[in-house]
Amino acid sequence: MTPKPPRSQPNGSRLVEVVAFPSVQLLDVTGPLQVFASANAMMAKDGKAEPYAVRIVARRGPTIEASAGVGLAVHALSPIDTAVDTLVIAGGDGVHAASDDATLVDWVRQRTGRARRTASVCTGAFLLAASGALDGRRAVTHWGFCAELARRYPLVRVESNPIFVRDGSIWTSAGVTSGIDLALALVEEDLGRAMALAVARYLVVFFKRPGGQTQFSEMLLLQASEDKFGELHDWIGNHLADDLSLPVLARQAAMSERSFSRHYAEATGLTPARAIERLRVEGARHLLSETRLPIKRISQRCGFGSEETMRRSFLRLLATTPQDYRARFS
Repeated sequence: MTPKPPRSQPNGSRLVEVVAFPSVQLLDVTGPLQVFASANAMMAKDGKAEPYAVRIVARRGPTIEASAGVGLAVHALSPIDTAVDTLVIAGGDGVHAASDDATLVDWVRQRTGRARRTASVCTGAFLLAASGALDGRRAVTHWGFCAELARRYPLVRVESNPIFVRDGSIWTSAGVTSGIDLALALVEEDLGRAMALAVARYLVVFFKRPGGQTQFSEMLLLQASEDKFGELHDWIGNHLADDLSLPVLARQAAMSERSFSRHYAEATGLTPARAIERLRVEGARHLLSETRLPIKRISQRCGFGSEETMRRSFLRLLATTPQDYRARFS
């Protein structure tokens, strides 16, 4: 994969450097890159300056071999004192060798001090931790490597569940595709929710995965309502077992019931009642596949009230029963 020669940076653009190394995970590099590139394309389409100037940098070049046998053209590591907005550390099988490279580790340490923010994707957290940047900070990595990260770097406060974690100017993300989630969050911070959502929709990925849960198709549909009901959906996700009747939702949205029903249907294509049912089913799907909670308990926790009510919703929306779903996906 040979990138085009870098353009001269437009006035006010943010330089994003993605750090790679031999046997880097290909998607750790290309996932975030595509998010930034899509934001550039959308801004350019609107006649605005591209907000990001992106480059892949590595200790050795001019090419390295990533996972899946794909070659990447890379730039040399930038001089420490040159400006950089965002530093992204990729992960992959080669990260441990990279973490033992004293020159690269020292460069990451100094470059992190220069950058406005630094982020790691997947096991890139190991290289970031080796630089000392994660000492005393909350961090996450691929679920299969959290225990190893905590053992190797006891000063890092490792969390195993989040899709990504932000601690001050340092961001870390979970496994592989979570680099896309993280990059969308960075775009949202820079350019706003509407732009980040537009990029997510163009790439056919989820704008925000709810915590460490599985991606839910219903959440993507509801997030299409953009800013108007984004906060309401976040609130609903944390109150599935509560009263989510129309009066409660309208009050939470600070609207009359009639106005809320009309505007909500226009924004999401669903009535509030249908949206709540779908979100409750998705919440139950997660608990069925990820926990051993009894089905009765799950139905209560997700606000169905009874197993039979949950069963009917599953049959209507998924054409299967909770029991069969658990047997297949747990």
